[in-house]
Amino acid sequence: MLLFRQLFDPHSSTYSYLLGDPRSREAILIDPVFEQARRDAALVEELDFKLRATLETHVHADDVTGAWLLKRRFGSKIALCAQTGAEGADRYLGHGDRVEFGKRYLETRATPGHTRGCVTYVLDDESIAFTGDCLLIRGSGRTDFQQGDAREMYRSVRSQILTLPPTCLLYPAHDYRGLTVTSVAEERRFNPRLGGDIGEGDFVGYMSNLGLPHPKLMDIAVPANLRCGQPEQGNALPEEPTWAPLTYTFAGIWEIDPEALEENASRVQIIDVREPDEYDGPLGCIRGSRLIPLGRLPETAAELGRDRPIVTVCRSGARSAQASVLLQKAGFSDVANLAGGMLRWRAEGHPVEGGRE
Repeated sequence: MLLFRQLFDPHSSTYSYLLGDPRSREAILIDPVFEQARRDAALVEELDFKLRATLETHVHADDVTGAWLLKRRFGSKIALCAQTGAEGADRYLGHGDRVEFGKRYLETRATPGHTRGCVTYVLDDESIAFTGDCLLIRGSGRTDFQQGDAREMYRSVRSQILTLPPTCLLYPAHDYRGLTVTSVAEERRFNPRLGGDIGEGDFVGYMSNLGLPHPKLMDIAVPANLRCGQPEQGNALPEEPTWAPLTYTFAGIWEIDPEALEENASRVQIIDVREPDEYDGPLGCIRGSRLIPLGRLPETAAELGRDRPIVTVCRSGARSAQASVLLQKAGFSDVANLAGGMLRWRAEGHPVEGGRE
């Protein structure tokens, strides 16, 4: 058994991959993105895994790694190819090195060409490989910067990736068309740059005439990734809400538990988005809350103050989760959803107005 999740950053079109061993509860994360570190951390925690390491397929030029942030959060090790020239990693990998998580492991294969320090990670049973920017779906990474070399890339793909079993699934670090996965058999046959009977000279000629502009964030991303994602300020971290203890969910929603809400009730606006008959019904309501049914929230949001955080409430936490999203879209920054709604609030014995036993 293997836990496998493919994650996506829409701004850089980067894929990250979470792999876990369900028995040991150990996991690794490949190519994490700085802006998505909070999301990735939420997934690891929700699935109850221990993040053992983050791995890089190469030093990215169009996104900054989240490796340093995740290390701060979980104590996970940072691993990448020794040829990257990056500083601050806990482990520098060479060809053939294994990265273990529980009873499973990834084998490191050196696949330079896109950059000098590119690697491909192959799952222990050769059913899956993570090719970074070396081999893309029906394409390949560029070879015109960061010590790129078209001849090296051709040899890397042909000797280290396309020699895997035909059924081996290949997952790239990026895709700009919404494609998610391919296979060795498909790329051998259909890749217009590297498949079929295409020779090394053909590939070099192809890559020499791409004429692509450099990535927009290259001057920012590469230096940051050579520090494994650590900000130049040293220990600067993305801002976290400080008005109450909150939990960020993989669904992208901040949640507050009932105990924390009771302790901070006087400092927040509590917006109950149930219907009036529910608000006055058996579950009762939270003292000081304001009733705004979810269907009326978009037209009423402008009436809410922006000087205090908002906590949204409903019966179970589902409608109020949507309410928190609507409020964030309306420009409210400090918004949280009451986890479990009124059902959990009452079950844990917190005070209500109205309602009945």
